Amino acid sequence: MLRAIEARLTQGISPIAITDAWADWAIHLAAAPGKQLSLALRATMMLARLGLWLPGAATGRPHAPPMEPAPGDRRFADASWAEFPFNAIVQAYLIAESCWLEATRDLPGLERRHESEVSYMMRELIDIFAPSNLPWVNPVILRRTAEESGLNLARGASNWIEDLDRALAGRPPAGAEAFAVGRDVAATQGKVVFRNELMELIQYAPETDQVHPEPILIVPAWIMKYYILDLTPESSLVRFLLAQGHTVFMISWKNPEARDRDVSLDDYRRHGVMAALDAVSAVLPERKIHACGYCLGGTILTIAAATMARDHDERLASMTLLAAQTDFVEAGELMLFLDERQLMLLEDLMWDQGYLDTRQIAGAFQALRSNELVWSRLIRNYVLGDRDEMTALAAWNADATRMPARMHSEYLRGLFIENRLSAGRFAVDGRVIAIRDIRVPFFVVGTTRDHIAPWRSVYKLSLFADTDVTFALVSGGHNVGIVNPPGPGISPGIGSRIGSFQLMTHARGERYMDPDTWAAVAPVREGSWWPSWEEWLAAAGTEGKIPPPPLGAPERGYPALADAPGRYVHGS
Repeated sequence: MLRAIEARLTQGISPIAITDAWADWAIHLAAAPGKQLSLALRATMMLARLGLWLPGAATGRPHAPPMEPAPGDRRFADASWAEFPFNAIVQAYLIAESCWLEATRDLPGLERRHESEVSYMMRELIDIFAPSNLPWVNPVILRRTAEESGLNLARGASNWIEDLDRALAGRPPAGAEAFAVGRDVAATQGKVVFRNELMELIQYAPETDQVHPEPILIVPAWIMKYYILDLTPESSLVRFLLAQGHTVFMISWKNPEARDRDVSLDDYRRHGVMAALDAVSAVLPERKIHACGYCLGGTILTIAAATMARDHDERLASMTLLAAQTDFVEAGELMLFLDERQLMLLEDLMWDQGYLDTRQIAGAFQALRSNELVWSRLIRNYVLGDRDEMTALAAWNADATRMPARMHSEYLRGLFIENRLSAGRFAVDGRVIAIRDIRVPFFVVGTTRDHIAPWRSVYKLSLFADTDVTFALVSGGHNVGIVNPPGPGISPGIGSRIGSFQLMTHARGERYMDPDTWAAVAPVREGSWWPSWEEWLAAAGTEGKIPPPPLGAPERGYPALADAPGRYVHGS
């Protein structure tokens, strides 16, 4: 109980782990005079360059500045940051940032994990004191405050009070009411044809007179509501597939409560993926199935498919993994939150609650991109007084879900920490499974700016699969890269989206190609990757088309229970 209280106070972050990392860094820096001298010389040279640059900057004739922001850093993009004295403030900050970050790198004797942790925490600390976050030195804030005589600050205060009131009352953020589930989003017509204690299975109504013989079963992650793949009609992956003549089934996971604390990871395989496959097979008997998994749903789908291959269950026609990891050695900065000490606190917190709360999950993801998701948002909403536009994707993101205690502990320990799946040590029903047993073709999608499932980690499936693997590297992040409908570049409910992707197939028996070489040689295509995937699905199935199946199979025990989107998606 004491550890659970500590975890609540620290949001699951172990003070012991943080202290250990900082102490290890400080001790090794103190014992490295060579590194200290290198840092002193670096700071001296940069300050000298700053001194030579300042006179020109002050008189309006600046030459190239000593430092440039990192690619993608938009904090100082406004033209007013180029004016004196703000340009000098920015340069001083960038020099300090560079020196402090360099102090955490390549330190002799420092544990690699501690180096990564200290580098991350140093970056987070430096970001807090960025000039863009300080109203008295931010020219955009000063100009807006002068122009509006401080009304922006009043609006910002009003925004903060409204958001605090909504958070305390458990209501969605401002503007989310415009995207009601079942009306504006998750509105594709269909029926719930199966329900158990863990999930509902939706079968969508056909939109064509003829359909491809093989249906598609989509397994979303239970860390999110399924309807990210069925947002507005113009941005719905489900509707796109239906329009191309596919029969589509979708799992809608239940949002767990405290009483679901003992739901296991294998329950999601048995009562989720396998139960859904049984239902699809009942509705369309003697048909193979295209299986598609997104994020964590792709991981559990791979576990299920490897188990099926081991047990000679040949119902699958193909496998598609969307931003889903099967190897967790290079799982990105999310791994900084995970070791035995962190997991102990999380397990105690979940023991107390019965689940991992939505705020704790969201906090971890936001911390990975604090510049975009925390500080910039605070400045826009609460200082400049500008409300961020609410989109369908933002409303979905606020409609978060919880994670059962036992499942989440097994997932973190067995996959993230011990990496059992790709190492050949993951057992199902007491027997080890292997990804290489899966012989159906794979279509794997990674996104270039993914902080949750880094694309190089996703790409590593080709190391373990003994079949054809088609890999697509898509521009964008974990969500926007996947929700990328074909069109002129504007996706209603998502915003401006001009995307591109690279696509290439690694055939079974070909030599392995490392990810950087792959990225250098794979051809680039403009637009959405969805049509290329749909063509791949058609090629992986049976030729010709047939009349669409009925919704459900009451004669086999799978009647239509309710209209889509069903009951579980409304769980909060």
